[in-house]
Amino acid sequence: MFEESLNKRPSMREKTILALDNLLYERNKGDEQHCYRVCVLCQRMGKVLGLSDRKVMDLKSVGLLHDIGKIGIDEQVLNKQGELSEEEWREIKRHPQIGYRIISKFNNMEGIAVNILAHHERWDGQGYPKGLKGEEIPLYARISAVADTYDAMTHDRSYRKALSKKEAIEELKRNAGTQFDPDLVKLFLEKVAML
Repeated sequence: MFEESLNKRPSMREKTILALDNLLYERNKGDEQHCYRVCVLCQRMGKVLGLSDRKVMDLKSVGLLHDIGKIGIDEQVLNKQGELSEEEWREIKRHPQIGYRIISKFNNMEGIAVNILAHHERWDGQGYPKGLKGEEIPLYARISAVADTYDAMTHDRSYRKALSKKEAIEELKRNAGTQFDPDLVKLFLEKVAML
């Protein structure tokens, strides 16, 4: 019975992840809902890919914390209505690096940090911050990029109204092979987006 109760208690890592999650989302409840939805989409992709429970947990953590670096971005820029200026856009593009620096400070979270750093890289190499291309981009970052974009498109944002599910699917198809890993988009559309 004692062993069973120990297994049900959250690990220090899980407590850390939840504390970081709460820290970011005290500032913006919309981000909280978005990141929880991305986490669920990542979990579904992990299961479809047949990842182990441990790897699915790591993938969920990437989905939940992918935008943690936004705690280092000016709130006025984050919540701006309408288009961002070039300078504001440069500011927003710093969030993967900030997130990496935050998460990499914690024991046993380097893999999650690396995926957070790479979640805005593109399949064609035109992403940021490093310009990684194709399979140079870590798998969980490629998965979270698809989940993040799909969720962002299908929900209202401060700068635009939500697209329909059909429009979001078409946009993912259009960007498969340029912005996104085409195999992951295909799997996402066949097994996850249709749920």
